[in-house]
Amino acid sequence: MFYEPKKADHGLPHDPFKSCVVPRPIGWISTLSRTGVCNLAPYSFFNAISGRPPMVMFSSIGYKDSQRNCEDTGEFVVNLATWDLREEVNQTSFSYPSGVDEMAGAGLQPAASRIVKVPRVAATPVALECIYWKTIELPSPVAGARNGVVMGEVVGVHIDEAILSEGRIDISKLRPIARLGYQDFCVVDEVFTMPPPTLNGVG
Repeated sequence: MFYEPKKADHGLPHDPFKSCVVPRPIGWISTLSRTGVCNLAPYSFFNAISGRPPMVMFSSIGYKDSQRNCEDTGEFVVNLATWDLREEVNQTSFSYPSGVDEMAGAGLQPAASRIVKVPRVAATPVALECIYWKTIELPSPVAGARNGVVMGEVVGVHIDEAILSEGRIDISKLRPIARLGYQDFCVVDEVFTMPPPTLNGVG
């Protein structure tokens, strides 16, 4: 089959686009409003975009509290979404009224960050403290609506040493979850290793 997204002529019950780019890591973003209210929300349009310096991005349809808070305060934290925290991640996807503390609403305890003022989720094994860099505006099919990619530099990394094995992060202990299409998710339970290819025995 072939379809054009602008025409939505796929003939299927649901748009399959999000199931074509999978799995997508989940950026569980905590921010603070100007008045100090904590916001916590999961974003499946999320990823690392640079290693030197380490940088991450997240984006969503519409201008949401996470983006507003990043732009207002210049800070955010990425909390790793894991299998053990899947219910809390899902709960924080609920559209709470602006000004509601989603971390408290999901029964999560905050932990102080080292560099930024934004709290991290205490229960997550990995958290990235970030300084907001810029927002890139994206096209929107709805007049007046704002779609944007928020980018930030990672300035602090928290890792629970319980997930380390022989000096490396052990994915079997971490068990990160990722977003698929529709209402489907996955968990990383199996890992395989492939050495880099060589040409005539030369790497």
